[in-house]
Amino acid sequence: MAIYNKHDFAKLRVAGRIAAEVLDYITPFIKEGVSTLELNDLCHAFILKKGATSACLHYNGFPKSVCISINDVICHGIPRKDEILKKGDILNIDVTVIKDGYYGDTSRMYTVGKVSKGAQDLINYTYEAMMSAIDILRPGLPLSVIGYTVEEVIKHKKYGIVKDFAGHGIGKKFHEDPNILHYYTSFYDKHIIQEGMVFTVEPMINTGNDEMFIEKNGWIARTCDESLSAQFEHTIGITKDGVEIFTLSPKGFTKPPYKV
Repeated sequence: MAIYNKHDFAKLRVAGRIAAEVLDYITPFIKEGVSTLELNDLCHAFILKKGATSACLHYNGFPKSVCISINDVICHGIPRKDEILKKGDILNIDVTVIKDGYYGDTSRMYTVGKVSKGAQDLINYTYEAMMSAIDILRPGLPLSVIGYTVEEVIKHKKYGIVKDFAGHGIGKKFHEDPNILHYYTSFYDKHIIQEGMVFTVEPMINTGNDEMFIEKNGWIARTCDESLSAQFEHTIGITKDGVEIFTLSPKGFTKPPYKV
């Protein structure tokens, strides 16, 4: 498990800000009739303009620069020319950039026009679950507090927490130890949070159960019951007093609908 210092944190702030700026930039382009490939290409051009590169492009064969996951797609959605946004859709855009050898990883939910109350509730609770887990982090706590907190936020909604994917350490590599589970397990009571740790918190939550399948392409993960899925993600660093979020929106965007 990597432990990062003040110099590393300075580099991670830059990478994290660029990743967040990508999500800010793409916000006004998300509207009815736009293809996910168009959104991908806009993100790609913006990343290059910022002097960064996409960590997703060609990662283990992934063909695009960002992941765009619509409605029942949990994660790793592959942008396509024939995938057109329609009114009422919810979608997640997940971007990871590399700048000067450091990674910034973040994702955010978006809505296309007015969405159903059920969809908006899912988005709101998923965001609350992520932020509630982040807000309590500090050295000395067990990693299990993340999953416990996520469960506490959503337990009365009877949503399904996806267990097949997890957050992860990140810094000079895309994926490092530790794995960050978004559900409680006593095994993680023994893993203690330390100053200098850097990882993502990224709960994926479904309106239905937690069962999922991966399409034949080996990437796109969907809910088995076709229920909606939502996700938010921040890259964070553990400080001596608490936590620093590297991927906060410079424009102050948190959850949709956004004012642009």
